Amino acid sequence: MDHKEKRRTFFFALVRQIQVIWPILSGVLVVMVGLGLLIGRIEDWRVGEALYFTFVTGLTIGYGDFAPRHLSSRMLALIIGFNGIVLTGLVAAISVQALRATETDRTEKK
Repeated sequence: MDHKEKRRTFFFALVRQIQVIWPILSGVLVVMVGLGLLIGRIEDWRVGEALYFTFVTGLTIGYGDFAPRHLSSRMLALIIGFNGIVLTGLVAAISVQALRATETDRTEKK
């Protein structure tokens, strides 16, 4: 199997996995964005700042340039962090499944 065929098989499997997991993936993203906008409103941040905070927190990067001051915002930020861990796990699982499909397809064609 040449590189182009491997790449094509991988991306086909990736799209198929995303279609299967999309309801969960989109739900996690909606919860994260919704909570981030709520935190932005509580903390009096602009929408861009709130979304930036959401994804920096959700991806567990945590630069620290935006930090919630209110207790309610901090509790919501914890939920964003846990959702970010789930999001990262889903993306990793989808990628691994696509790689497995590529490997299985390669061994079947031998």
